Amino acid sequence: MTVLALAVSGRGLVDPDEPVIHADNEAFMRGRAVFETTRVYAGRPFLLAEHLDRLARSAERVGLAPPDRASIEALVTQALEEAAAEEAVLRIYAAPGRTGVDSQLALAFVAELPPDLEELRARGLRLISVEFRPASLIGGVKSTSYALNMMAVDEARARDADDAIFVTEDEAVLEATTSNVWWRRDQTLFTPALDLGILAGVTRDLLLQLAADEGFDVVQGAFAPAELVGAEEAFTSSAVREVMPVVMLDGSPIGDGRPGPAAHALQSALRDVACR
Repeated sequence: MTVLALAVSGRGLVDPDEPVIHADNEAFMRGRAVFETTRVYAGRPFLLAEHLDRLARSAERVGLAPPDRASIEALVTQALEEAAAEEAVLRIYAAPGRTGVDSQLALAFVAELPPDLEELRARGLRLISVEFRPASLIGGVKSTSYALNMMAVDEARARDADDAIFVTEDEAVLEATTSNVWWRRDQTLFTPALDLGILAGVTRDLLLQLAADEGFDVVQGAFAPAELVGAEEAFTSSAVREVMPVVMLDGSPIGDGRPGPAAHALQSALRDVACR
């Protein structure tokens, strides 16, 4: 990921190559920090207010003081103006200050989009399933404690796949490592319910609205991986990857093994909203 611009609380714009996290910050020592990621379309961050709302909720869950919203919005503006990028990724972090210092750290940076997104969208993702037991204290929190997620991605790549989905011990589908999961049967979309402890994705919320406009019913609940494999098509949703088709799980093709019409329709609808 190439960082185009970085803004840090109390400092303003900083050279992206300059270190900004001290070794005694809990974000580094213990992973106590929260973040948000969204896409930039035509130089504007998409659904920024919704992402900042979730940032505040996540901070409360991990015991951080509420991030100063106006300060973070100012950092976002600085980073976006400096980057001057039409299409990009915006990431925002809120973390404790240094040990013994009564202040918090916030930063915003703008980075280039992954170069392979459209190639992946055209062929669809190949997934593996990984057992995961979400902790009730942190389930649904977008914290920086992502070691398990990254290890699952490593395992997927070792098995010639692109990503992984988490399933519970009793075999209920949860979510992918950095995205929500959906699948379709006829005109009904299925997606795991939030009460399973998954992340309340901002893009997920938008798709729940767009699905009705596109003529789909949506059922949220607890579902076994076999229901996903037996679907006519599947896809994931996230801010950066948007709507990404899924064509395989654990070596078994989903539908005809190609991206499906619901993913295409919802991707187009999402872009229409984002680029208004």
